[in-house]
Amino acid sequence: MKFFASSKQFNKSPTTLPMYALWVCTMWCSVAVADSVDSLSLFLKTTRSMRADFVQTVTSPAKENRLAKSKTSSGTFAFVRPSVFRFDYAKPFVQNIVADGEYVWLYDADLNQVTQRPQSQALATTPASLIASANDVSSLQKEFVLLAQPDSEGLQWVAATPHSSDSSLQRVRIGLRVKGESVQLVQLDIWDVFGTRSLIKFDRTDINPKQLTLAQFNFVPPKGADLIKP
Repeated sequence: MKFFASSKQFNKSPTTLPMYALWVCTMWCSVAVADSVDSLSLFLKTTRSMRADFVQTVTSPAKENRLAKSKTSSGTFAFVRPSVFRFDYAKPFVQNIVADGEYVWLYDADLNQVTQRPQSQALATTPASLIASANDVSSLQKEFVLLAQPDSEGLQWVAATPHSSDSSLQRVRIGLRVKGESVQLVQLDIWDVFGTRSLIKFDRTDINPKQLTLAQFNFVPPKGADLIKP
């Protein structure tokens, strides 16, 4: 592809130069935006495991006679591809979401209650599955339409929309920070079909930590906790 024209082309018309400049800008912008899907591909290939702190802000949509409401929680997140991950909420309430490869466990410490679901059924409703379970872009594209978006907030962005109309997810925006050959997951901006937004920001990220083992994703219900199997 040629990005520069000869001086003769510029001399043909007084409008050629601004029109050509606009065309070049459009082409370069398209190339830059397309790189975000390539960055996601590199992230999926090189990040086999991860541990990070997170802050999650959930905002419910405004309704008649009621303003939108937001609540913030924080904790730690970890995964090992392709089948295990966990969210450990510390504030404002203790809660654990653990996928051990067979089941997804949800433990609510205040209620002293554990919910157990087969992982094959629960993954579609778990935002972490979008990043933690896919091995490459092609496998991700079997479940989602991926669309590169313009850079913002110093991040590259990819929009992911589920193929299935039955999904509880409406769309997800994946924010990536690229430094040379390194790609880091920084944000997940998730919208469900009810209009609820969940923005998850990751910090103090450790990529492929050697001390992260599959044993750390085992979950044993606490003694005395109510076990629910929907």
